[in-house]
Amino acid sequence: MTNLYKKSVYLFFSLCALTLTAKSQNNGNSVQTRATLFEGVIVAGYVDQGAYLNCTGPAIKFSKKPLSVLVGLLPSLRIKKDKVATGAPQNSILTPNLGVGITTIYNHLAIQVPLYYNAKTNSKDGKWNAGIGIGYKF
Repeated sequence: MTNLYKKSVYLFFSLCALTLTAKSQNNGNSVQTRATLFEGVIVAGYVDQGAYLNCTGPAIKFSKKPLSVLVGLLPSLRIKKDKVATGAPQNSILTPNLGVGITTIYNHLAIQVPLYYNAKTNSKDGKWNAGIGIGYKF
């Protein structure tokens, strides 16, 4: 495991633990923080010369009406055609993937900045790719 990956996992679980143990006064003007499993957001966007379609998964949600910010996992369906030599084996155009990222929701409009990891291959090193997307909160 890379050092960046370890730090990301540690940060996510630390924030989850902090969210579950934090107590605050809820007087209507404060920012509410809580853990969520699913938020009802569908997002489409662009990353690494391909598209993606995802929904927000387990996340930490910070909200102050009408704005919400989610930091968490993004179960996704990535859509990307491989560019390989003729006759060489190709990956499927549609592949399931799990990303991490930040989703900002204002009323029903969602803007997302996801990060997806592409694994190492014979011709490329593994690396994280950032993207951008727009969606709708049901």
